[in-house]
Amino acid sequence: MHWNLLAIGKPKLAYAKEGIEEYAKRMKGFAPVNIDYLKASTREAESALLRQRSEGCFRIVLDERGEEPTSRELAQKVALWERESVKSVAILIGGADGHTPELRQSANWTWALSKLTLQHELALVVLCEQIYRAYSIKAGLPYHRD
Repeated sequence: MHWNLLAIGKPKLAYAKEGIEEYAKRMKGFAPVNIDYLKASTREAESALLRQRSEGCFRIVLDERGEEPTSRELAQKVALWERESVKSVAILIGGADGHTPELRQSANWTWALSKLTLQHELALVVLCEQIYRAYSIKAGLPYHRD
C-alpha cells in the first residue's frame, strides 16, 4: 500500500520538519510514503486541490469531527485495507480554515487525531508517527507498549 500525505502549507518549524522526515523515513521500511505540500489558498480552493490530488486513492480526511481510533485500532484498519487490496491511500490535511463539507463527504474515512485542534505541522508529525506505530504494531515490534 502506498501512502500519499497531502498537506496545505510547508512546515516552517524546524523541529516539526525533522519529526516528519524521521517518521517518513521509518515508514519506508514498511510501505512507500510520499509527502506533498500544497500552496495555501481559500478553504474552497484548498479542498478542491486536495480532492483532485487524491482522486483514485482511498481518501482519508483529517478532521476534528472524525473517528478517534486507538493506535491498535488504527493498526487493525491498516491491516484491513491491505487485505482489501487498497493500493493507494491519500491522507488530507487542510489549511487553517479546515476542509469544505464536500471534501469531508467524499472521504472514505474521516480521522480525528485528537479532539484538540492541532496546528497542521504538528498534525503531520503526529500522523506520521501514528502510521509508523500502526506498522510497528502489525510487525510485532517493541515500539508500541500498552
